[in-house]
Amino acid sequence: MLPKKIILVGTVASSFYGFRADLIRTFLKKGHQVYAFTSEYTAEDLKKIEKLGATPITYTLNRGGLNPLVDIIATYQLSKKIKAINPDLVFSYFSKPVIFGTLAAKLAKAPRVVGMLEGLGYTFTEQPEGLSKKTQLIKKIQIFLYKIALPQLDQLIFLNPDDPKDLLEKHAISVKSVEVLGGIGLNLQDYPYQPLSKIRLPLKFLFIGRLLKEKGIHEFVHAAKLVKEIYPETEFIVLGAIDHHNLGALQQTDLDTLISSNIIQYSGHVSNIKDWIADSHVFVLPSYREGVPRSTQEAMAIGRAIITTDVPGCRETVVDGVNGFIIPRWNPEALAEKMIYFIEHPEQICVMGVESYKIAVEKFDAEKVNQRLVNILGL
Repeated sequence: MLPKKIILVGTVASSFYGFRADLIRTFLKKGHQVYAFTSEYTAEDLKKIEKLGATPITYTLNRGGLNPLVDIIATYQLSKKIKAINPDLVFSYFSKPVIFGTLAAKLAKAPRVVGMLEGLGYTFTEQPEGLSKKTQLIKKIQIFLYKIALPQLDQLIFLNPDDPKDLLEKHAISVKSVEVLGGIGLNLQDYPYQPLSKIRLPLKFLFIGRLLKEKGIHEFVHAAKLVKEIYPETEFIVLGAIDHHNLGALQQTDLDTLISSNIIQYSGHVSNIKDWIADSHVFVLPSYREGVPRSTQEAMAIGRAIITTDVPGCRETVVDGVNGFIIPRWNPEALAEKMIYFIEHPEQICVMGVESYKIAVEKFDAEKVNQRLVNILGL
């Protein structure tokens, strides 16, 4: 096969060397040229992308805003940058790049345009109290834009089987071709298997995620309070930063209250995630909706039992009663019940952790996932 020019359109630069490094290396090994389009970056980020062997290209995209004029100008400018490269394939991921990257690629007359939605995001995530008027409006605008952009794609990739139903079927959006990838996977060597041979109490329950309401942070804290009433020594660790761009972000004052209450141990955003996972017993993600959560895949690769919710994306990671438990969403009582089960049956943590590792090898090995993605992309 002849070498091709591939443009990847993302937003945050760190996502290229954080989550796309193995995919970029796969493309480069096949002799293709890779251009990484980023709209949020530092000089250091661009150097890291170059080190991977890709060419970083910066462009303007208002990630959080909804100003149509600004977006139209940005799309036109992006199309000029795409046209200058004259690529064989434009592959965008995340919601806004899929919308505006697709329209820009079509303007630039790119021969093949593919998009990947790694989850439907905040506006498609049901909330216990329903969606606010503002969120409903943003969702309507988003669906309108999807109806314009998605039919232009040669192919649209989702991570889980629920997302195409909730987006395409519910809103009658026609797309030429749809694929379900099943998670972007991870390099298993970066998250080596570290089985627990002996369980020492107190147990440590670990939550990793941006501090957003829909990640289930409130349910995690509520469940922690319930468990501590019976087993006060139990430890609850929270890792993750507040995402100020996001509508569902936890407020700093809420976080301060949680920390001062001594219910949770909070270490913010850390770089050595795998060490924290290895040092914990059970990984917990009571999210309201995901693509296929990366953090859960990491915990499974290291060999930890999982408690997660019966929602799109999360249910792809757990076989209930085999490598952990699936609980109803928005239900801290059910979460606390499963936490207590592990405290009272610690031997199950080891058994289920082994099963998590087996599932990770089978479903989430980046090498296998990237090979599938390369086949889907026809490279």
